Amino acid sequence: MTHLIATFFYVGHFRPAPGTWGSLAALPAALFIFTLFGAWGLLVAVFASYALGVWATAVETRGKDNHDPSEIVIDEVCGQWIALLPVAFGAQIMGAPFMALWPGWIAAFALFRFFDITKWGPIGWADRMHGPTGVMLDDVIAGIFAAIGVCLLAAAAHLL
Repeated sequence: MTHLIATFFYVGHFRPAPGTWGSLAALPAALFIFTLFGAWGLLVAVFASYALGVWATAVETRGKDNHDPSEIVIDEVCGQWIALLPVAFGAQIMGAPFMALWPGWIAAFALFRFFDITKWGPIGWADRMHGPTGVMLDDVIAGIFAAIGVCLLAAAAHLL
């Protein structure tokens, strides 16, 4: 069960770039959650994926030298969902379909991958924590940075 969660239904075994595959898999999953439960459901999914991710990562890495194996992508899913929250709440407020705000979810994906890969500032600090909390926290921070970027891009688009 923990391997299924940690690899997000085995997506973490896709090669190359399992983190990117995990982020991509988070997009249709977010659409599914949004369609059934709205933006608040996606927010609940963020908290659930974080809690389950810490637990599953702890179990999957116990006794191993590698604290963050590449096949663990639940952290990318959690971070990507955070990056998508402004899009989800924007769609809900506008009464628009999630897919209609495609510039937002593309920006969320691109910004999240940028911050997750570069490990800029506090993202790198969290990544160096090691352990399950560090595995999850660097992607949570990358997701927050990406969400802020999505909001800034949306505000800039309205000014033009």
